[in-house]
Amino acid sequence: MWYGAPNLSDIITANFLAPQSFALYGYDAGVLGGVQHTKPFLSAMKNPTGAYVIPMIASSYTLAAAVCALFVACVGMPLGRRNCLLLGNGLVIIGGALQAAAWSVSQMIVGRVICGLGIGFISSTTPTFLAEMCLESEQRGPDVASMCIWLVGGCAFAYWVDFGFTRMDNQVSWRVPIGLQTIFALVSGSGILLLPDTPRWYFARNRDDEGLKVLSRLYDLSIDHEQVQEMMETIRTSIKLEEQDEHRFNWLDLFWDRSDLKVGRRVRISFLILSMQQMMGINLSVYYSTVIFSQVGLSPFLSQLLAAIMNTLFATGTVFLPFTIERFGRRNILMYSAVGLTICMAIFVGMISQAKPTLGMQWTAVAFVVIYNFIFGYGWIGVCWLYGPEIAPLKFRHIGGAAGAFGEWLFSFITVFAGGIALEKIGWRIWIWMLLSCAAAVPFVYFMCPETTGKSLEEIDLIFATQSVKDSRLASELIAHTHHKQGETGSIIHEEKV
Repeated sequence: MWYGAPNLSDIITANFLAPQSFALYGYDAGVLGGVQHTKPFLSAMKNPTGAYVIPMIASSYTLAAAVCALFVACVGMPLGRRNCLLLGNGLVIIGGALQAAAWSVSQMIVGRVICGLGIGFISSTTPTFLAEMCLESEQRGPDVASMCIWLVGGCAFAYWVDFGFTRMDNQVSWRVPIGLQTIFALVSGSGILLLPDTPRWYFARNRDDEGLKVLSRLYDLSIDHEQVQEMMETIRTSIKLEEQDEHRFNWLDLFWDRSDLKVGRRVRISFLILSMQQMMGINLSVYYSTVIFSQVGLSPFLSQLLAAIMNTLFATGTVFLPFTIERFGRRNILMYSAVGLTICMAIFVGMISQAKPTLGMQWTAVAFVVIYNFIFGYGWIGVCWLYGPEIAPLKFRHIGGAAGAFGEWLFSFITVFAGGIALEKIGWRIWIWMLLSCAAAVPFVYFMCPETTGKSLEEIDLIFATQSVKDSRLASELIAHTHHKQGETGSIIHEEKV
């Protein structure tokens, strides 16, 4: 139970501390890529041979994160958003310490696996935590998008740390960069201890008094205030709407959805949107940035420098999303950025596929893979992590968040492990798969992802629901509560293709 609160507003504190956890994902994704081919690191790992060893070290934590995401789908609701984040940060501290002290491949993999389990908890829960802490629909998108600045910023920070430390030729050159991830976890975990869980989680667990207290704290109004009471009734009505579902969700609905609220379809979309994000090649680009530039024909020093610059521009792309996501809409950003990514990847593949590339071709390839990362940072990071949790019903939101994280980590493992081997064995041809995935993302968004911009989490239920649910008394009550809270009139139920 939560017994106190920090002096600062909880929602502001949450928007600072919870994303710190997400920075761990970005930092851990980038930090190994900059040191894994250095002489001190390979010496500590006893100079492993075989094409699979380094990719396995890099990708072992992604496989662990995928397994943990499935675990969160089962225990996320009873544990709660806050406890999942605390558990994740604790595991990262242990795993990061083991990695920084590693003297063998097996010890490094054990540390990566423990760290991956922590990242699994964090990535499955952080977007849900932030989305449920938002009281206004227009703030949810910017808040979660800002979280992803930390994610990609962590990756860019990792490459600059690597670039600086690898100028040295000793064990400090890789142990300090890898050990720094524990600092993020300590700061985030310590801060989250001061926060409550989300009000929506308390209401979903029938802990109404605690949920009401958190709403009062977030609004900075008394419990009896009309705005607090109206928000409570909106959430309660949404829960009743879920509970009256005549054809309730079961796991078979993930394959053939017959539920009235289309829970299975919504969980599928959450899984597929982050799976597709990985198939489009971003983690392959992040993990093997230096390898990519060296295969283009650049020197080791220039490859490391450009890797740091590219990942900085990747992070820069995320900065623009919080200010534009509500103006342009989730669907438009995903669709049009996928078009841009397809063009960039086509030019990149065209340049690197040449048997004897000229200097101009080399730098054209560099330019367009950098632009690709910038566009990806803007369009396919923040929106994807937001979309899955926000379209899931309250009592299944932990499953929606976990399904998205599972898709992210499963295909991250496939692309990082298999992609690392493919880069060595077949070179540029692996990027053809990424090019096709970028192209496939356009029709996926067009046909599968309705617009959710400007709608509360409770209203989104009605976008996906069957017509019988939209016509029900509880749906009318939900509309009335939402209008009263927002001071609006008119219908909010739109007939949308899902």
